[in-house]
Amino acid sequence: MALSQTEVLAGLAEIVNEETGIATDAVALDKHFTNDLDIDSISMMTIVVNCEDKFGVKIPDEEVKNLETVGDAVNFIVSAS
Repeated sequence: MALSQTEVLAGLAEIVNEETGIATDAVALDKHFTNDLDIDSISMMTIVVNCEDKFGVKIPDEEVKNLETVGDAVNFIVSAS
């Protein structure tokens, strides 16, 4: 079953909150992981692994560098689900 953008955003926000302590309502589609949310590469890898587990998708390492915003990640997960 394909996931909706809303479902993925909510789930991703929970994962980001658990990893970084950033409030879930601060995790919006237009937010840049590094510039806006101050997420470093180590935390980003943990977030990616947790997303793979939660949403049942595979996010290749070479794709991670293209996931600059929350929207990029949400769209990738929706299309991969």
